[in-house]
Amino acid sequence: MHAIAEFFEKGGFFMYINAVISVVTVAIIADRAIFFLGRSNVNAKGFLDQLRKLLSANNVDLAVKLCSATKAPEARVAKAALSRLNKGEAVVTMAIEETLVDVTPDLKKRVSALWSLANIGTLIGLLGTVTGLIKTFSSLGVGNPADRAKTLSDGISEAMNNTAVGLGIAVTCMIGHLFLNGMSKKRQGDLEAFSLKLENMLSDSTRHAAHPGESSSR
Repeated sequence: MHAIAEFFEKGGFFMYINAVISVVTVAIIADRAIFFLGRSNVNAKGFLDQLRKLLSANNVDLAVKLCSATKAPEARVAKAALSRLNKGEAVVTMAIEETLVDVTPDLKKRVSALWSLANIGTLIGLLGTVTGLIKTFSSLGVGNPADRAKTLSDGISEAMNNTAVGLGIAVTCMIGHLFLNGMSKKRQGDLEAFSLKLENMLSDSTRHAAHPGESSSR
């Protein structure tokens, strides 16, 4: 801890700004990772199979309760559709499309901010590097060799520490964005596929409910 404190102290004012950016970066990556791997994660195929079994048994209320048990986007889409199941196929389709529009931004939330943080962290680190170099060159005019050596050392430390932290933030943001953006796109694709299959399944259920003897007459 003492070494870290000394590292930041030698970096000067801009190091503390990048420390705040580092905390924000880690918080965003952790929050999005938990969202994709934890509270929003659901096996779409298994979830749809459960809904199909419940609807086949005419347990619509139990299907709605199943959707309420999770915060996954798929569950929100399914709940909106099931809640309007008795209002006809067109209303169910509209409910799926509207809810899909509402939940999709949750899959993209704060991921793109990592690129901005990468750029900001790099530029703040560059500012710290420049101020360190200014301090270094200013030491050349100091008459006392001992003071000159200390000022030169402090200036170089400030410049290098800021460069290291700025680049470290940028690399972390880029790696985090690479993985989180991949997860986001995969979940969007899975959600769209789930919504289409759900719409087809509910359309069949609605059609059979409206014409119960149609399949047997054929």
